[in-house]
Amino acid sequence: MVVEIQALEDNGTWTITNLPPGKQAVGCKWVYKVKYHSDGSVERYKTRLIAKCYTQQAGIDYTDTFSPVAKMTTVRVLLAVAATNQWHLHQLDVNNAFLHGDSTEEIYMQLPPGFASKGESQVCHLKKSLYGLKQVSRQWNYKLTQALISKKFVQAKSDYSLFTKRSGSSFIALLVYVDDIVVASNDLLAVKKLKEFEC
Repeated sequence: MVVEIQALEDNGTWTITNLPPGKQAVGCKWVYKVKYHSDGSVERYKTRLIAKCYTQQAGIDYTDTFSPVAKMTTVRVLLAVAATNQWHLHQLDVNNAFLHGDSTEEIYMQLPPGFASKGESQVCHLKKSLYGLKQVSRQWNYKLTQALISKKFVQAKSDYSLFTKRSGSSFIALLVYVDDIVVASNDLLAVKKLKEFEC
């Protein structure tokens, strides 16, 4: 747990502060998971800090929670176009995607179990998204959308999960489903740059 807490602090996920008067802190808990290799042997043990979303109050701890996901029609069309044109197809999975979003609401969370505190009234003031929050998917999607737009991708109006970019004869399309991304392109170099996020 010490390593996970350090990683969250290094990410700027929270600042430790006293709970302001009139505010409530959402709870949190540790979730433990074992990842296995295909042969059944243990690959590694995972620990994740989860906010208890059932303690969040609408209008106080969150407002909007909607985030778009790719429409199946768009998935089928993109795959058909890619196959017809013999484009390169790749799949990306963003590691710890939800931890990259920025918190837009004023959210306070109880200190994680096992976390040393300097006083009983101390809490975590969340600056970044944390697994378990109701708005975490929306915050991640907003952060990803802004990053792609800054790299000159155009968001489709017919499906907000589709992003495209043209540069001369090069074309690349991204289809986002939460933290999974399908990439279709006629330009392998563009795909490589995307994977290194230099696009």
